[in-house]
Amino acid sequence: MTIENANLLLLSSSRVGETAYLQHALAMIEAKLKGIKELLFIPYAGVTLNNDQYTAMVQSALTELGIKVHGIHKYDNQVNAIEQAQAIAVGGGNTFHLLHQLYQYNLIEPIQAKVAQGMPYIGWSAGSNIAGLSIRTTNDMPIIAPPSFDALQLVNFQLNPHYTDYQPPGHNGETRAQRLAEFMVLNPTTPIVAIVEGTGLDIQENRLKLVASSADQAYGYLFKAGDKLKFTTNEKLDHLL
Repeated sequence: MTIENANLLLLSSSRVGETAYLQHALAMIEAKLKGIKELLFIPYAGVTLNNDQYTAMVQSALTELGIKVHGIHKYDNQVNAIEQAQAIAVGGGNTFHLLHQLYQYNLIEPIQAKVAQGMPYIGWSAGSNIAGLSIRTTNDMPIIAPPSFDALQLVNFQLNPHYTDYQPPGHNGETRAQRLAEFMVLNPTTPIVAIVEGTGLDIQENRLKLVASSADQAYGYLFKAGDKLKFTTNEKLDHLL
């Protein structure tokens, strides 16, 4: 089951097209935080970007909202930092490295406990992926092996951010849908929610809805038991919780 009282914003991406970093999501982030001005940021997905650089990038993006961003890597006791946080944000990058670091610093259970208390959790890309049951539907390369593929399990389904049906001409590799079909063969009862860039999942008070920055991209897909079903921002998705 989805964690009771979960208050989540799970964004597909940090950008849409050529927009500035997180610009398309600022209104969604502001609405989720509801006046909270201190944000604990977890930068561990950013393998090619060091923790200070990544935190500074997020701070720059959120400055216009009056939000102060604190990088969790600056704390000697990271578990305590989670326990004291008003809200948490987890950035994108490599999902395997992100989950590896969460296990290394023993942050899985503290995050789950804070989310159960109603603390806002905001993720994008890899930061959204880890909110699901496992990271087995990530798009990323396994550049490091976490102790388990089991993720935060804040929701009772798998996620696939950056979903696209695009296939370059002449490219003979599997499409995203084909890869997710492989997962469904082995896990026919487990739902996968695929979110396209510019959209996200908003979860609050045991309700789930798709949110979007543009009417042109106000849709996503549900994969389960071999089926692929399109849904929009107008549909109720509470049954997935």
